[in-house]
Amino acid sequence: MGAYDEGANARPVAGEPLEAPPATTVPAAGPLPAGASTPADPPPADPPSADHPTVGRSAAGPPPADPPSAGHPTVGHSAAGPPPVGPPPAGVAALSLPFQIAAALAFALVAVVACAHLGMVFLHVAPSNTVTKQHGQAIDEWIYPEFEQNWKLFAPNPLQQNIAVQVRAEVKSVDGAVRTTRWYDLSALDGRVIDGNLLPSHTQQNELRRAWDFFAATHDNANRPNGLRGDLSERYLRRIAVLRLDREEAGGRGAVIQQVQVRSRTTNVPPPEWSEEQVSDKPVLRQLPWWPVADTDRAAGTRPVDSTETAASAR
Repeated sequence: MGAYDEGANARPVAGEPLEAPPATTVPAAGPLPAGASTPADPPPADPPSADHPTVGRSAAGPPPADPPSAGHPTVGHSAAGPPPVGPPPAGVAALSLPFQIAAALAFALVAVVACAHLGMVFLHVAPSNTVTKQHGQAIDEWIYPEFEQNWKLFAPNPLQQNIAVQVRAEVKSVDGAVRTTRWYDLSALDGRVIDGNLLPSHTQQNELRRAWDFFAATHDNANRPNGLRGDLSERYLRRIAVLRLDREEAGGRGAVIQQVQVRSRTTNVPPPEWSEEQVSDKPVLRQLPWWPVADTDRAAGTRPVDSTETAASAR
């Protein structure tokens, strides 16, 4: 055959589309004549290789697109729904605008009050200056009595005395007899509770001591109040004494406290051995007058059944 024959082995011409091979006619089913044989199926086409790709594509459709990668996201989004959103706002941001404004004003008010309190405390413990001289009364009204600060420990001459607060009572027992109890050393009772306690309470350490300091600062040497806070310090000290005596069951179970008397016992701390300072080792007693006890001086649950007589004796 020649190069331009139209047979199966004809060479393709460059630039011309390939012609499909002539369709093979399949004879209808039926008996074959004698001496005839079944025509052989055409051999399958060789699969395309990387060196010789096929020129044409089948009509089945374009090849599937490669899935998008992290570095090359797809341009469009599917119609399945909007992209996911972040978590909902929390805290103050979750409130409506009026409530956010109210919360901001509350925070600002707390910050202003905190700054003012710190400034008052600083001026209270600071040395005397122009501000404290002009506004000392306003500072004292803010500090006393709830925020009082005691810096004597850091003074050049710290406390060198041991002060014990003691109390006794006049009680009426269940049989009607009236008698006076012994002296109870309230400071020693607090010290016994604090010894060996790694975390003693503020009440055990400071309640009695600060009550006595409060009384001594508002009374003269004759135990007369020298200001408006004198009566307050008396009632505060008396209520502490009654509470402690009720706890110790002074006078026996069921006894009613009618009067109390408080005294202090002050002794100097001895100087160290290497010091040449000489101090007295004799205790100094300061005894207060008898104070009648009213129902308001008693804790809840410790008030007597017959409170009329106790209230009358207090007046």
